Parts: sequence; structure tokens; C-alpha cells
Amino acid sequence: MTATETATSTASDQAGEPRLSIVRLTLVVFLPFAGGYFLSYLYRSVNAVIAPQLVSEVGLTAADLGLLTAAFFFGFALPQIPLGLLLDRFGPKRVQSTQLVVAAAGALWFALADSKLGLIGGRTLIGIGMAGCLMASFKAITLWFPMERWPLVNGLLLGAGGVGAMVATKPIELMLGLTDWRGIFIGVSALTVALAAITQIVVPEKPSEARGETLGAQLREMKVIFRDRYFWRLAPIGTVTMGAGMAIQGLWSAPWLRDIAHLSQAEIADYLLVTTASMTVGFAGTGLAVDLLRRYGIGAFAIMTVGAAILIGSQAAMALEIDPKGLWIWVLFGLTNNITVLSYPLLSRYFPLRYVGRANAGLNFLVFAAAFAAQYAIGGIIGLWPADAQGGYAPDAYRVAFGVFVAIQLAAFLWLLVPGRAATATADRAASRSA
Repeated sequence: MTATETATSTASDQAGEPRLSIVRLTLVVFLPFAGGYFLSYLYRSVNAVIAPQLVSEVGLTAADLGLLTAAFFFGFALPQIPLGLLLDRFGPKRVQSTQLVVAAAGALWFALADSKLGLIGGRTLIGIGMAGCLMASFKAITLWFPMERWPLVNGLLLGAGGVGAMVATKPIELMLGLTDWRGIFIGVSALTVALAAITQIVVPEKPSEARGETLGAQLREMKVIFRDRYFWRLAPIGTVTMGAGMAIQGLWSAPWLRDIAHLSQAEIADYLLVTTASMTVGFAGTGLAVDLLRRYGIGAFAIMTVGAAILIGSQAAMALEIDPKGLWIWVLFGLTNNITVLSYPLLSRYFPLRYVGRANAGLNFLVFAAAFAAQYAIGGIIGLWPADAQGGYAPDAYRVAFGVFVAIQLAAFLWLLVPGRAATATADRAASRSA
């Protein structure tokens, strides 16, 4: 049986199992997981707005700010490989609800911290707790929705993340007029606990094929994934573009707009709102485009390739300071910022369904390790130039920092264009040989 056939048969109704209506699927599967991804983007993006308060209250350098914000991605990357095993073994419902409680504890820790190390510890724990939101959502979608609708539903899910990123801009700035950043994190912590309870109560269970497998067998199958050429054709472009994109959108966009475009704090919040609104449109629009264009023989791989070229071009415009106040740069950046997330449904289609959690988690580990490295490295590079009297950073610092990551993404893009064949006819066949 091919990977596609396996996925199709598993995604369809099991014998004797009633089919859930699309309305009920939306209410009890899509919305709880979309809520988790909303919170994930809210947590990862909020530092771009509260950074001035953090810098003044705790006394952070550019490198400190980069490390603090990157701690989320470090925590996010840590559990990815075991997360894939857990998702395939225990299912997305239990994994998601448990991790949301961990994230809520991290948010409360962050809110109560009064030192750099305390803030880093809290943000790392938030990252650990949010680590399963995307992968659990993808796993739930592959379990409950028809395979031909995966890109569409994935796109709508990512749109929920875009809404979370939007809330982390102008709305958070307005909330800072009512409370401080500590009050905001206490409130979001309570919201996270509530979502954990909702997920545990309303999301249905579905038996997993991997529950009867031993841990050793699951780990051996991880080797199949990491030896596969198709995985490594997609991994570099997904890793570096999503990593750099999250680093810029989640933190360094605001300092760039302040120091290069010379915008006020209110104008920066407006630009960030437009950027994240574009991201939301891009997230949902990507899924709609894949669903529509597949009827004309244009697949997700082609759409991802074109979008990645536009994304890299928008970052090159930032690095070269082409039209610093041009909103069009940030619209293009937002629309394509997560275009390479199409790597996930491409892997889901390629591997048998019981491998999907591990394959996507393997890619997710690489993505968030890159996001951690990019966010910290950009801060480290910028910190090589002295800050001015107002705490701003040198234009040359941004040119070098952003330029380095544009070059890395170009290299990954060229690698994607090199045609290659999968190392195995199917992952099932390779697994049987390695067992």
C-alpha cells in the first residue's frame, strides 16, 4: 500500500465508526486546536510590543532581548521528537490539553519574574507548553478530516495563529494602557487553563495505529523518516524561512521599524498590525489557493516555491533598506511568512498516517531550533554595534544581520529547486527493511 493509499484509508471512516458532520468537526475538533494555535502565536509575538517595557524594567541589551525572546523557541524545540512519538501513541487530545497546562504555568512564572533569568525560565516553559499546538492540530486534522481537505483546513488553522499574532500588536498596546505586561500574562495564563479544560472535555478520541507499537519500534521508524531524501528536500527551506520569519515577525520587526523607518511606537504598532493581518490572510489564503489550484494541476509544492521566493525577496528589501517606510514590504512579508508550512501537509501525504506525527515533529524540531538560533543570532550581530543614546541600534547592524539570513535562505531555496527522488518507495517498505 502506498503512503497516499494508507493515509486515505485511515482518514476515512473506520468500520462501525459514525461519520461526524462538518459542523460538529468544526466545533469539537477544529476550534479547540485552533484556539491553541491562536495562543501559541500570541505568546511568541507579544514581545515585539512589550520589549520597551522589558528593556527599561529589567535592563536588557540587544543580545539579552534576543535571547529572552528566543527562549520560547528553545523551549518549543526541546520536546519535538518525543512529542511526535507521544502524538502517534496517545493522540492529539491528551497531548494538547496536558501541554496547555504547562504553558499556563510558564506564563504565570513569566508574569511574576523580576530578573532576566526568571523571565528566560518562564518563557522557556511557555515554549515547552506551546510546542504541541501545531503538531497536535495537524495530527487531529489528519485523523478526522478528509485528506483532500487537509491543506484547506491547515490554512484555516494557521489563520487562527495569524489572529493571535494580530492580537499581539495594537490590541496589546491598548491593553498596556489598562494594565502592565505582568497583568497581560496573568490573564493569558488563565485563558490557557480554560482552553486546556475545553480540549479535554469536548475533543473526541480516535484509536491510534501506533498505540500497539513498542517504543523501540517507534524510534526505529524515526530513522526511516530522517533518512528519507524527500524529507531532506523539504526540511532546509522550511527550517530557514520559517525560522528567520518568526525571528523577524516576533521581535526584530519593531526595532527595525523604529531605527530604519524612524516610526513612532504607535506607528510601529500599526505596521505590525498590518503585517499580522497580512499573515492571517496568507495563512487562510494559502489553504484556499491549494484547494482551488489543485483542480488545475498546480500542486502545493509549486505554490510553496513561488511563495518562498517572494518571502526571501521581502527580507532582502529590508536588508537593503529599499523603501524603509514602504508598507508593501511588510504586506508581502506577512502574506508569505509561513508559506513553507506547506511542507507539513506534503510530508503528511507522503508518509503513512501512523508516521505523520513523528515526521512533522521532526521538521518542527528543526524549524524551532532555527528560530531560536535566528532570533538570538540577529540580536548578537546587532549587539556588535554600539547602541545610540536613545537605545536604538545602528543601520549597518540590521543590514548585516538581516543580510546573513537572506543569504542562508537563498541557499536553501536553490537546494529545493534541485530535483530529487525519495530514498524509499514508501516509508512502510523502508521500515520493514530496518526492523
